[in-house]
Amino acid sequence: MKSVSSNEAPAAIGPYSQAVDLGSVIYLSGQIGADPVTGKLVSGFEAQTMQALCNVRAVLAACGLDFDNVPSVDIYLTDMSMFKKLNEVYSEFFPKNKPARLAIEVKGLPAGAEIEIRCVAYRNGACDVVA
Repeated sequence: MKSVSSNEAPAAIGPYSQAVDLGSVIYLSGQIGADPVTGKLVSGFEAQTMQALCNVRAVLAACGLDFDNVPSVDIYLTDMSMFKKLNEVYSEFFPKNKPARLAIEVKGLPAGAEIEIRCVAYRNGACDVVA
Protein backbone atom coordinates (compact mmCIF):
# COMPACT_ATOMS: atom_id res chain seq x y z
CA MET A 1 0.00 0.00 0.00
CA LYS A 2 1.39 3.38 -1.04
CA SER A 3 0.17 6.80 0.10
CA VAL A 4 -0.21 9.31 -2.75
CA SER A 5 -0.20 13.08 -2.63
CA SER A 6 -0.10 15.89 -5.16
CA ASN A 7 0.94 19.50 -4.68
CA GLU A 8 -1.63 20.30 -7.38
CA ALA A 9 -4.45 19.40 -4.95
CA PRO A 10 -5.06 20.83 -1.48
CA ALA A 11 -3.19 19.16 1.36
CA ALA A 12 -5.25 16.81 3.51
CA ILE A 13 -6.94 18.65 6.38
CA GLY A 14 -6.82 15.62 8.64
CA PRO A 15 -4.90 12.40 9.28
CA TYR A 16 -5.47 10.81 5.87
CA SER A 17 -3.84 10.48 2.45
CA GLN A 18 -5.09 12.15 -0.71
CA ALA A 19 -5.12 8.63 -2.16
CA VAL A 20 -3.99 5.11 -1.37
CA ASP A 21 -2.49 3.13 -4.24
CA LEU A 22 -2.83 -0.64 -4.03
CA GLY A 23 -1.32 -1.29 -7.46
CA SER A 24 -4.31 -1.94 -9.69
CA VAL A 25 -6.84 -0.16 -7.45
CA ILE A 26 -6.50 3.40 -6.18
CA TYR A 27 -8.82 4.84 -3.52
CA LEU A 28 -9.05 8.64 -3.59
CA SER A 29 -10.10 10.56 -0.51
CA GLY A 30 -12.89 13.08 -0.88
CA GLN A 31 -11.93 16.37 -2.49
CA ILE A 32 -13.69 19.62 -1.72
CA GLY A 33 -13.57 22.82 -3.77
CA ALA A 34 -10.50 24.23 -2.05
CA ASP A 35 -7.82 26.06 -3.98
CA PRO A 36 -4.59 23.99 -3.81
CA VAL A 37 -2.42 27.08 -3.25
CA THR A 38 -4.41 28.86 -0.53
CA GLY A 39 -6.30 25.88 0.90
CA LYS A 40 -9.42 28.07 1.00
CA LEU A 41 -12.77 27.20 -0.56
CA VAL A 42 -13.58 28.89 -3.84
CA SER A 43 -16.87 30.78 -3.85
CA GLY A 44 -20.14 29.29 -5.13
CA PHE A 45 -21.45 25.80 -5.78
CA GLU A 46 -20.45 25.55 -9.44
CA ALA A 47 -16.95 26.88 -8.75
CA GLN A 48 -16.56 24.45 -5.83
CA THR A 49 -17.71 21.57 -8.03
CA MET A 50 -15.24 22.54 -10.76
CA GLN A 51 -12.40 22.92 -8.24
CA ALA A 52 -13.21 19.63 -6.49
CA LEU A 53 -13.09 17.82 -9.84
CA CYS A 54 -9.82 19.58 -10.73
CA ASN A 55 -8.44 18.41 -7.38
CA VAL A 56 -9.56 14.84 -8.14
CA ARG A 57 -7.88 15.12 -11.56
CA ALA A 58 -4.62 16.27 -9.89
CA VAL A 59 -4.59 13.31 -7.50
CA LEU A 60 -5.37 10.92 -10.37
CA ALA A 61 -2.49 12.44 -12.36
CA ALA A 62 -0.15 11.85 -9.42
CA CYS A 63 -1.01 8.16 -9.90
CA GLY A 64 -0.47 8.36 -13.67
CA LEU A 65 -4.22 8.13 -14.29
CA ASP A 66 -7.10 10.25 -15.55
CA PHE A 67 -10.90 10.21 -15.48
CA ASP A 68 -11.00 7.31 -17.98
CA ASN A 69 -9.62 5.12 -15.15
CA VAL A 70 -12.55 5.93 -12.84
CA PRO A 71 -15.43 3.40 -12.66
CA SER A 72 -17.07 4.77 -9.51
CA VAL A 73 -17.68 8.26 -8.07
CA ASP A 74 -19.34 9.27 -4.79
CA ILE A 75 -20.63 12.81 -4.44
CA TYR A 76 -21.84 14.47 -1.26
CA LEU A 77 -23.90 17.67 -1.53
CA THR A 78 -25.24 19.93 1.19
CA ASP A 79 -28.17 20.90 -1.06
CA MET A 80 -29.73 18.38 -3.46
CA SER A 81 -31.44 21.23 -5.33
CA MET A 82 -27.98 21.82 -6.87
CA PHE A 83 -28.10 18.39 -8.59
CA LYS A 84 -28.73 19.84 -12.07
CA LYS A 85 -25.81 22.29 -11.72
CA LEU A 86 -23.64 19.42 -10.48
CA ASN A 87 -24.45 17.41 -13.61
CA GLU A 88 -23.63 20.35 -15.89
CA VAL A 89 -20.12 20.74 -14.45
CA TYR A 90 -19.53 17.01 -13.91
CA SER A 91 -20.32 16.12 -17.54
CA GLU A 92 -17.39 18.30 -18.68
CA PHE A 93 -15.00 15.96 -16.85
CA PHE A 94 -16.60 12.71 -18.03
CA PRO A 95 -17.43 13.36 -21.70
CA LYS A 96 -17.24 9.73 -22.87
CA ASN A 97 -16.97 7.08 -20.14
CA LYS A 98 -19.66 7.58 -17.53
CA PRO A 99 -18.78 5.92 -14.21
CA ALA A 100 -21.27 4.52 -11.75
CA ARG A 101 -22.17 7.30 -9.35
CA LEU A 102 -23.71 8.09 -5.99
CA ALA A 103 -25.01 11.56 -5.14
CA ILE A 104 -26.36 12.08 -1.65
CA GLU A 105 -27.37 15.09 0.41
CA VAL A 106 -25.59 15.51 3.74
CA LYS A 107 -26.00 17.95 6.59
CA GLY A 108 -22.47 19.32 6.42
CA LEU A 109 -19.02 18.87 4.92
CA PRO A 110 -15.47 19.75 6.04
CA ALA A 111 -14.51 23.44 6.03
CA GLY A 112 -18.10 24.41 5.17
CA ALA A 113 -17.83 22.99 1.64
CA GLU A 114 -20.98 22.61 -0.45
CA ILE A 115 -19.71 19.48 -2.26
CA GLU A 116 -17.20 16.67 -1.72
CA ILE A 117 -16.20 14.17 -4.41
CA ARG A 118 -14.35 10.87 -3.95
CA CYS A 119 -13.70 8.04 -6.36
CA VAL A 120 -12.06 4.70 -6.98
CA ALA A 121 -9.71 4.29 -9.94
CA TYR A 122 -8.12 1.31 -11.70
CA ARG A 123 -4.97 0.98 -13.75
CA ASN A 124 -3.61 -1.48 -16.31
CA GLY A 125 -6.93 -1.86 -18.09
CA ALA A 126 -8.40 -3.50 -14.99
CA CYS A 127 -11.68 -1.68 -15.58
CA ASP A 128 -12.44 -1.17 -19.26
CA VAL A 129 -15.91 0.28 -19.87
CA VAL A 130 -18.05 -1.94 -22.07
CA ALA A 131 -20.43 -0.10 -24.38
